Amino acid sequence: MWCVWTIIFVVATQTLVLRGQDAEKKTVILGGVFSDHPSRSTSSGDDPAPDNEALLTDEQAFMFAVDFINFEMQSNSFFNFQGLVKTPEYHTKGPFQAMLTTCSLISEHAVAIFGPKEHEDIDIVQSICDHKDIAHVITRWMYKPPYQRSIINFYPHSEYLTSAYFSVLTLWEWKSFTLFYEDNESLLRLGDLLNLAKNSGIVVSVKQLSEEENDVYRASLKQGVRSGERNFVIDCKIEILEEVLRQAQQVGMMTSHYNYFITNLDMQTIDLEPFQYSEANITGIRIFDPEAPLVRIMNMTIVSTVNPNFDVHQMKTETALIIDAVNVVAKVIDSKLSFSEVESTNVSCNSLKTSSHGYSISNHVKTSKNLGMTGVIEFDGDGYRSNFNLDVVEVREDGIVKIGTWNSSKGLITSEHVVENVYSDPDGLRNKSFIVITCLTDPYCMLKESSVQLFGNDRFEGFAIDLIHELAVMEGFNYTFLIRDDKTNGAKNETTQKWSGMIGDVIEGTADLAITDLTINAEREEAVDFTSPFMNLGISILAKKPGNAPPSFFSFADPFALDTWTMMALAYCCVFVSFFILSRLCQDEWTNPYPCIEEPEFLINQFTFRNSAWFAVGSLLQQGTEIAPIAIATRMLSGMWWFFVLIMVSTYTANLAAFLATENPIHLFTDVHSLVENMDKHKIRLGAKLEGATETFFKGKDDPTYQAIAQYMATHKDDMVRENKYGVEMAEGEGNYAFFMESISIEYETQRHCGLQQYGKLLDDKGYGIAMRKNSTYRKKLSTAILKLQASGELDNLKRKWWEEKRGGGVCSLVGESNEADSLGLQNVQGVFYVTIFGTILAAFLVVIEMLVATLRISKKAKISFKEALRMEMTAFLNFNSNVKPAIQEGSKSGSKSSRGSKCSRRSKSSNNNMTRPYGFIPTITKEELRD
Repeated sequence: MWCVWTIIFVVATQTLVLRGQDAEKKTVILGGVFSDHPSRSTSSGDDPAPDNEALLTDEQAFMFAVDFINFEMQSNSFFNFQGLVKTPEYHTKGPFQAMLTTCSLISEHAVAIFGPKEHEDIDIVQSICDHKDIAHVITRWMYKPPYQRSIINFYPHSEYLTSAYFSVLTLWEWKSFTLFYEDNESLLRLGDLLNLAKNSGIVVSVKQLSEEENDVYRASLKQGVRSGERNFVIDCKIEILEEVLRQAQQVGMMTSHYNYFITNLDMQTIDLEPFQYSEANITGIRIFDPEAPLVRIMNMTIVSTVNPNFDVHQMKTETALIIDAVNVVAKVIDSKLSFSEVESTNVSCNSLKTSSHGYSISNHVKTSKNLGMTGVIEFDGDGYRSNFNLDVVEVREDGIVKIGTWNSSKGLITSEHVVENVYSDPDGLRNKSFIVITCLTDPYCMLKESSVQLFGNDRFEGFAIDLIHELAVMEGFNYTFLIRDDKTNGAKNETTQKWSGMIGDVIEGTADLAITDLTINAEREEAVDFTSPFMNLGISILAKKPGNAPPSFFSFADPFALDTWTMMALAYCCVFVSFFILSRLCQDEWTNPYPCIEEPEFLINQFTFRNSAWFAVGSLLQQGTEIAPIAIATRMLSGMWWFFVLIMVSTYTANLAAFLATENPIHLFTDVHSLVENMDKHKIRLGAKLEGATETFFKGKDDPTYQAIAQYMATHKDDMVRENKYGVEMAEGEGNYAFFMESISIEYETQRHCGLQQYGKLLDDKGYGIAMRKNSTYRKKLSTAILKLQASGELDNLKRKWWEEKRGGGVCSLVGESNEADSLGLQNVQGVFYVTIFGTILAAFLVVIEMLVATLRISKKAKISFKEALRMEMTAFLNFNSNVKPAIQEGSKSGSKSSRGSKCSRRSKSSNNNMTRPYGFIPTITKEELRD
């Protein structure tokens, strides 16, 4: 093994000394903004050595990394990388000078900017790089920097470092400790640790390492001693750490009774020999091991080519990170970008032009996985470095000894102890990073509408985006979304046996997960694994709502059904006949035609057959007549008829308004069978998503209807679409077009396109799932998390959010399901018919009683028997040809009438002729008048 590394070292050394560059290769400029030496623009690493000759400056490390990557890729790369460093003068340092330096590098075609170190300079450089779309690489600690599309930070993220710190404290089982911090940045760096300690019941005291004129840090350290505390956490710059420990020894804090934890990753670079025999427990962490093979090779190469006094044991973390950063960025440019993508562009801070590859470089770096001096280099979904290893070291008599390793997924493992994180499950997803491929399909993944420019995962929103977020929160994994531009879910090529689309991306390893409207079927499950369905659905038909039929000639009759009109006609006939009959039976309806004569010779009845029909018609049309009922029975019947008319006319008027406002629809088809039957008749076209699960569904069915649909789809490719949205547009456009798609997508579209509706029942039962590679260990975890979201109702909330609330949802639900009005059948108005019938029966009962009472009164008045009086009344009643009957006078007898009675009788008999009156005028009554 060492032979191989030696050969590599020799070749690397020779190549770096020669620095030969292939003239045919394209030069790619990598810019550096460093401030540890006077200004110099150079492409080599021959800077003066720093004060400590065993160290490298940032500029030297940067130039060495550029030369090393050129050697490493000299035989298989089309690019030649050149480092360009611009360092401001000491008296001009500051954000303004950093801005000028950055703009100078950009104008000289730098594709990426490395540095600077100062916080105040980083912000201005980042602002310029983001505006000009230039990749910006930093290698120092920052507390949750703002997520920009171009920034890449190779320094371990604060949250992961905090987890490592707390694991060490848990290992030592500290119940309390005192924190010594240097400045505000130091306190900010340990803020999360203080919160974890508080939540775990650990008592913490916080003291600042303030400098006194005489005691320097001793005053602060003495306060710790006086408090009786024995456990200390120290966070400060590496430049003062050795002095802090030395002064702690001077005040008697370096004995076996005291424990120290140093948070600085560069603790191993200072001289710890004075403390090796103090018996104090001093523990720290580091991100790279100086004895690792790759680090040793780098050490020998640097000694041979850059600095012969270099000692890797004193290399600072940020120096190693610069070398790793250059190595990763250069490899990404070489493997991911083409010649045309890195063509020089005249970009400057004073122009409106921007680079075309800065974001691509940043995104590819964040989604890559590499190995460098600082171990595994990997980023989470937010662009923070994650999934790295830290060595836990301890100061002992024989020097610095590695006692354990911390990993973001396994926690802290030592030779004697295992301190697990909450991520102890070997198959768990905690801190794992996934590439999630999807496509821009509403409402699963959409570009977020924002007034400011967004980057990374922040660019997207939708049901699938929220679902992945919820799963990530539950399981603790990181993710980065990758968009497939052609939006194909995936189909198997029968010739090559390879899968296309997102299924193919998962199989080939381009992505770890695939999520969209991805249907689970048997063919796909042979190629990939799916989680439990997060949504159940089936195939259905989307088409325009049926058109309205033109109004018929008798559309005014539509408010009532035929049986209602028939019963109304029958009710009218029954009522006016009842008026005619009851009025003849009722004595009060026989009235004196001449009110001036007290005892008329005859009586008349106003309810003739024609008058009864006219009275009923006048009431029915709400116009009224000159005829008015007199008797109780006829008035009862009139009241019931008027009530009937009131209800029926009001109902007709209300329903007529609905019929005038709407028209009855014409259904071209109602389900899949009627669709196939009426395709030719109504010239209906149909389609589905090309190479989708819906098309596959029809191909594999034996049903003649489904076979006819599959044949149509195979021969009419113009009616097939690449995306569902195009099918929706065709269904909503001119002509008759039926689009087959999943019911859940139909529900989404009909919430926004009010002219469309779903036809028929579901043709199958299936679900959408998240796809992953076959035999994935995390399938069970994701499926369980999805089931938990279903049980909690969170999936229903997400569906309601994106289907009914966001992006125009719920508009069509306000319109209503249907505007079609139904004719009122007999069952809707049968109650009023019953009321009329019962009222008529009651009126008939009353008229019989009234007739009998009136007959009894007449028999007493005329002094005849009740039977004779009833016979005379019935004779007059049954004489339907006449509306006149003789008036029975007082004292008249059957068979022999008085002279007055004879006169009345004679006048009655000659009622159709001119009659002579003993007084007054002589009226003339015609036959028609008597009949009326």
